[in-house]
Amino acid sequence: MRILLIEDDKNVAAFVIKGLREAGHNVIHADSAPLGRERAAKEQFDVIILDRMLPESEDGLNLLANLRAQKIDTPVLILSGLGEASNKVMGLRAGGDDYLAKPFAFSELLVRVEGLARRGRINNRSA
Repeated sequence: MRILLIEDDKNVAAFVIKGLREAGHNVIHADSAPLGRERAAKEQFDVIILDRMLPESEDGLNLLANLRAQKIDTPVLILSGLGEASNKVMGLRAGGDDYLAKPFAFSELLVRVEGLARRGRINNRSA
């Protein structure tokens, strides 16, 4: 599976990349919204893991809205330190397919990513 990780926190990114690669997945890392937008627009991914709070002028939800406006329908798992229900609802309404609050267990992230990829493949077959 090919996964785009858009995460500015170096420690979180290293943790996620290590685990996903050990699970046999190909992970591409972008550490900012502009780089993530560019990669998502130019390349095919099975899943995007998107940090909600990114540095610079664009946060994760704005980036997600931009991707959806460009008709990029890759399943997106939002990662966020904002774990309240209202924040989760906001992320899902912005176009996210799943939402996982930090801190998280890697096993939970992995099963959610694999589930999103599975649903994405099913949706692509029926389209």
